[in-house]
Amino acid sequence: KGRHPRRLMAAFAQRFGDGLEVELLRVLGLFDRPAEAEAVAAVRTALGIPDLTASLLELPEGDWRDLLGKLRRTGLMARESEHRPDTLDAHPLVREHFGQQLREDYPDAWREGNDRLYEYYKQAAPEFPDTLEEMAPLYAAVAHGCAAGRHQEARDDVYGRRIQRGNEFFNKMKLGAFGAELAALSGFFDPPWRRPVDALNEDSRGFVLNEAGIDLRALGRLNEAAEPMQAALESAIAEEHWQHGAVAATNLSELYVAIGDLRQSLDIAQQNIDRADDSVKWLERTVNRATMATALHQIGETERAEALFREAEAMQKESQPHCPLLYSLRGFQYCDLLLDQGKYREVRDRATQTLEWMEQGGQSLLLVALDHLSLGRAHLAGLHEDAGGDFSKAAEDLDQSVDGLRQAGTQDYLPLGLLTRAALHRVRGEFERARRDLDEAMAIAERGQMGLHQADAHLEYAQLHLARGDEPEARERLATAKEMIERMGYHRRDGEVAELEERLGAG
Repeated sequence: KGRHPRRLMAAFAQRFGDGLEVELLRVLGLFDRPAEAEAVAAVRTALGIPDLTASLLELPEGDWRDLLGKLRRTGLMARESEHRPDTLDAHPLVREHFGQQLREDYPDAWREGNDRLYEYYKQAAPEFPDTLEEMAPLYAAVAHGCAAGRHQEARDDVYGRRIQRGNEFFNKMKLGAFGAELAALSGFFDPPWRRPVDALNEDSRGFVLNEAGIDLRALGRLNEAAEPMQAALESAIAEEHWQHGAVAATNLSELYVAIGDLRQSLDIAQQNIDRADDSVKWLERTVNRATMATALHQIGETERAEALFREAEAMQKESQPHCPLLYSLRGFQYCDLLLDQGKYREVRDRATQTLEWMEQGGQSLLLVALDHLSLGRAHLAGLHEDAGGDFSKAAEDLDQSVDGLRQAGTQDYLPLGLLTRAALHRVRGEFERARRDLDEAMAIAERGQMGLHQADAHLEYAQLHLARGDEPEARERLATAKEMIERMGYHRRDGEVAELEERLGAG
């Protein structure tokens, strides 16, 4: 009691000597989680590993049970679990201590132990898992493959082919597994999220930088996402790999929109078009224009934004005649602009069609949720135009949108659904429900430093307080929103600010 835990563990190790106890603790140090009996057996199997399993290899079952009991009595191993009796576990500090000792003092044993676990976990999952639970062994395989120095193979065969399923991005698009993916990606960096390991080839280094940035953004860690996204863009430019550069620039531009650095977003989008337009496929050219249009929309340049969206849609229609409307994220962004123009009937038609395409194609949780959000917004806008309408359609789509955004695991988009649903609750006089959605949206936006979402939340708070007759609080919220809008150049909201000022007599 009162001693540093590492000194205490070192004292136990000295007492045990280089025998069974220390070897088992080193085996547990290979894991960052409870170790299944089969995984431990995979390390102990076949030839012994010097300094890791040499003594454990031929240990009789009775002696093995005695060894477990001894380490459990010392407190260096956790007691047997009632629910998972076949797992072996230790306190994270114990695993970390003996794992670090193994890695630093016996690097060959560290690599060989992780190599055996890499092979074990590759075989422990279905070839192409359909659920996050089934996917877990593949994430473990990536971690152990990287620890064994097999970074490129783990990136290509396990992470790329089996977890992401190539261009399907199955783990993110269908499972919303951004947290698990980010944890897996950490093995490709030293340190995260600045520098990919040298063992990866150039394409893979740019790829993991970009993926880490996307995951960090989705988890609401926007400022952390900027560095790997910028590095991915610089890497692609240096290699003159314009396809990768166009993707990286799009992601970085959209990140700066969410943060609220709109000029930076616009500059990156414009440079992307200037740099890559002659060197990329139609899809990237379409996305480049929609990305720039989105940035222009936020700064209030609606006509230029609409022209670019229409140009992007014409490119898509030419290349995909069976899909004549912008869809996916680009379709949602275009609908966002059309709603600001009061074209809610057109948005209803568009979102109904693109939602059908998304559902038929088994598309991502995020894209389906965004189509429901467009529909909910369009129904709500129609109610403002046609007084006395039915709120049920708007409520149904907005509930589906918020639920879908939660399942998609995208913290950066979830506030959009919550803010719109809060507006619906406010219009219906459900003020407490509106406040709950607003509070959640603001908490996410503040935690992630999402500037535009924060400004929008302040505006909706002003609307809510005004509806409840609390004009002083409404004025305070409006003043905060107005200051943020001016600072960010978020002039898309100027009309709403002016309308609120008029209602409040704020001038």
